[in-house]
Amino acid sequence: MLSENFISILSNPYVIAGFASVLAYWASSRLQPVIILLSQEKNLMDEPEERSSHTYRVPTYGGAAIFIVVSVLVMSLISLVGFAEGEVSDILALMAGISILFFLGIKDDMIGLDPTKKFLGQLLATFIVVVLADVRIESLEGIFGIGQLPYGVSVVFTFFVYLLVINAYNLIDGIDGLAGSVALIASVVFGVFFLITDNTALGIISFVLSGALVGFLKFNLSRTKKIFMGDSGSLFIGFLLAFQAVSLLKTNALAEPEPILSNAPVIVLTILAFPLLDTLRVFFLRVIRGRSPFSPDRNHLHHRLLDLGLSHSHATLLIVLKTILLIAVCWKMQDIPIHLHLICMLVMGFALFLGPLILRKNKVSAPVKPIYEKKADEANFKPQHSQPNAVVRPPYQAQKRNKGIPETAATRD
Repeated sequence: MLSENFISILSNPYVIAGFASVLAYWASSRLQPVIILLSQEKNLMDEPEERSSHTYRVPTYGGAAIFIVVSVLVMSLISLVGFAEGEVSDILALMAGISILFFLGIKDDMIGLDPTKKFLGQLLATFIVVVLADVRIESLEGIFGIGQLPYGVSVVFTFFVYLLVINAYNLIDGIDGLAGSVALIASVVFGVFFLITDNTALGIISFVLSGALVGFLKFNLSRTKKIFMGDSGSLFIGFLLAFQAVSLLKTNALAEPEPILSNAPVIVLTILAFPLLDTLRVFFLRVIRGRSPFSPDRNHLHHRLLDLGLSHSHATLLIVLKTILLIAVCWKMQDIPIHLHLICMLVMGFALFLGPLILRKNKVSAPVKPIYEKKADEANFKPQHSQPNAVVRPPYQAQKRNKGIPETAATRD
């Protein structure tokens, strides 16, 4: 009897998800210091530049530890729990997709990567998941009067969603804690939905990613052992967020006898509201000014918050609280007509995230220095040989800085 109860507890999807997140946090928090040490030993550091929000050299391969944890634990835990019918191809396609984007990100962080090649890599990863594994958006559930989508339209639209989410997430990795926190909130919300709908495998993916992100944030927000996510993390994490969003829409649309969530497309847009609204606004401003939408500047919301005098941690906390508030309101309003729901969320999203942009810079105090800047200033008074990070930049990294590459997470946007 006792053994049966124990087995029942272990087979509970909520227990499995909790165990997955705790194990992922433990593994990530143990791997990040190893990546930091290797980056320092091999001089794989991010150099501060004109647009940078940091003032000293920092390791930029935090995404490598997250990738290792996600890859190993997802495959291991799902194999232990067991695959449902049709899940094998989905999981294998997902692993192939994130592997492609991870290695593209590694190359971009090390020596730079041509934007065309990066875009083609995103297309290839998306093709594997959308076309080969058939994980796509099949219905808009009445939004804009559109229900079931024809196959061709579904594939093209899903490609657009993946590319938009990947690049939007990549571009918000500009201050400490922001990208990791936004992905953490989204993954937890997606994971809860998957557990409610008995999609244990998808729930494991969400909570493994969540735990790995908490382990990363422990160091990304650290004063003494800081590490950045880099493109090695932001590209494949953006892909994972897009995969979870599309899987939620597909699962909800195919639910019997009726969809589980009302207005699911609006809910998904709200979960990813911050990166989408901020990126689309910045792209629009650049285009109307006759510039490339990928040309770097300091016009993102997190830049403006720093200019208003907030520290990195305060700016991140403000955006996180606004995101949670927006998701909570969206969830409560999901039973109203879908178009009214969409309009309400757009108005509230613009008010929450873009409201600070109307404040005049000349009426606020000077920006607050990051909490770790003082430490960097003090280091300037020490002999150069006493600084562990004061090493000549390798030629291949110096070349990257002269390529004029477009705005990415590697530029510490």
